[in-house]
Amino acid sequence: MAFTHALVGAVLALPAVVLAPQLAVPAALAGMLGGLLPDVDLFVGRHRRTLHFPVLGWALALPAVAAALVVPTAVTVPLATLTVSFAVHAGTDALGAGDEVRPWERTSREAVYDHLRGRWIGPRYLIRYDGAPEDAVATAVLAVPVVALYPAPLPALAGLCVALGAVYALVRRRLPPVVEEFVG
Repeated sequence: MAFTHALVGAVLALPAVVLAPQLAVPAALAGMLGGLLPDVDLFVGRHRRTLHFPVLGWALALPAVAAALVVPTAVTVPLATLTVSFAVHAGTDALGAGDEVRPWERTSREAVYDHLRGRWIGPRYLIRYDGAPEDAVATAVLAVPVVALYPAPLPALAGLCVALGAVYALVRRRLPPVVEEFVG
């Protein structure tokens, strides 16, 4: 779920807390944004295909990380975190369910599209579906280091992600009729 992806992005920025504390907050915020960006394809294009790059995303991320390691600046470090989080998002989507309205029914063999190989990667169901109880638990677990190690505003954002994730998990299985009503 989006809240889990956002917190993964903040956790990916944890090296900045130690190596470049002055860049920790911008890096974490960029990581959170990178964790959310792929899901813009919910509104533009085909979800989990248009902006999800589980393999090719690393073609952006690895040079960005190299640049941040060689020249750690207020631009390179957040950019590295954003691109790594963007790439990780698509890979972690393959660990969950397929791209269907009722993912607990397991009717789709399409978790995320691999543009390099020109085929869909199948779902692994490590987390049964977005908003499943284990997804809410993952969000809470990811929030712990963010709350413990980052300065404001990150702890508040992590708490908000946990709260919204818990609410989403409570209503997730009731959403398909609502979505179908509005989308068709």
